[in-house]
Amino acid sequence: MPGISLAFEPGESNLMKKKPTIKNPLFNVRLISLAFGQLGVIEAFAGFFTYFVIMAENGFMPYKLIGIRREWDSRAVNDLPDSYNQEWTYQDRKSLEYTCHTGFFIAIVIVQWANLIICKTRRNSITHQGMRNMALNFSLIFETVLALFLCYLPGMDEALRMYPLKWTWWIPPIPFMLALFIYDEVRKFYIRRNPGGWLEKETYY
Repeated sequence: MPGISLAFEPGESNLMKKKPTIKNPLFNVRLISLAFGQLGVIEAFAGFFTYFVIMAENGFMPYKLIGIRREWDSRAVNDLPDSYNQEWTYQDRKSLEYTCHTGFFIAIVIVQWANLIICKTRRNSITHQGMRNMALNFSLIFETVLALFLCYLPGMDEALRMYPLKWTWWIPPIPFMLALFIYDEVRKFYIRRNPGGWLEKETYY
């Protein structure tokens, strides 16, 4: 739904100033570079940071997680110590692991808020474009409600291994969401100030 909602986005102010293009591929190197090499990296950091925050709050510091995959997945090991020498059973470890997976998912949902908003324009600032696209606004609410549904609905732990999160675990990805938004706003600002420049040639899709 968020992706479809962009079809209802009003055109940018410079739309009629563009020269007609004979060939305009849907995907190009610049788009792939921006999506996976820049914005995607920020989103991945948000997910992994949230994952490690949940692990750390439960006693497993990042350094403690290195090299324990075999013991972690072994049903025979029911006394695996964490960073504070608290022993974890197999079932408790798996519950924590699935909670971290849920945290990663929620982190991606949160940074996708910013990702959806910055995709509204390719050159203009969001402050100029505004938030008049009601389909997009609804999709932001819809994906958030769906995430809440998957995270907190009883039975999701058995059906999809989605475990409920503490509300404080929704906070770690927020700085990455802001970083994603600011990064793209600065990029667009530079493109507007330096039309035809290096940044436009490398990142304008």
